[in-house]
Amino acid sequence: MKYELKLEVCCGDMQSVLAAKAGGANRIELCRALDVDGLTPSKEVMEEAIGLGIPVQVLIRPREGNFVYNEAEVESMIRDIRLAKRLGANGVVIGALKPDGSIDEETIRYLVEAAKGLSITFHRAFDVCSQPLEALEQIIALGCHRLLTSGQAATAEQGIPLIKQLVELAGERLSIMPGSGVNPENACKILSETGAKEIHGSLRKDGHTDAELVRAVVNAT
Repeated sequence: MKYELKLEVCCGDMQSVLAAKAGGANRIELCRALDVDGLTPSKEVMEEAIGLGIPVQVLIRPREGNFVYNEAEVESMIRDIRLAKRLGANGVVIGALKPDGSIDEETIRYLVEAAKGLSITFHRAFDVCSQPLEALEQIIALGCHRLLTSGQAATAEQGIPLIKQLVELAGERLSIMPGSGVNPENACKILSETGAKEIHGSLRKDGHTDAELVRAVVNAT
């Protein structure tokens, strides 16, 4: 499987979705409550965003805090995945860990089955997992198509060494997508030094626009 160089923008409301589309983003990660690193958006926002015609990846995260989920929370995530699929989402963004920090394979298997036919991203729960290289192989084996990661660092730029290693190990089996702290000044560096073909930014109050990020991504080709 080959991946084209793409920019995904994380959006927490429709104003951000419209700005990302206007700026030239290739894809949206749709969520709410960015102040707690994102939660599953409402049905109404899903419908409106998906209706704009830009590919939408819906974040499936029922609550803030850790990524260790109980049975009721897993059932809730499965329902949300089915809703996103029914509404025409391009894909979903998922993740789950065990208390020891390892990948919760059983839960991810349930979520992947519910998301069959959609593009599946494993989110930054990976950045707090205990064995990242082992986790990478598990995520690939479970059927995920993409991994969003900062390389287990505070920002993707700081995590370049691990991200580069993940890109090399994953090859064409899964796309590694750097995210966290991505801006027009460092996007080209992150892409060129890691070999990643996708990158993840978000709308922040720092004066940066999606158009600037798009130009930075294009310049990295």
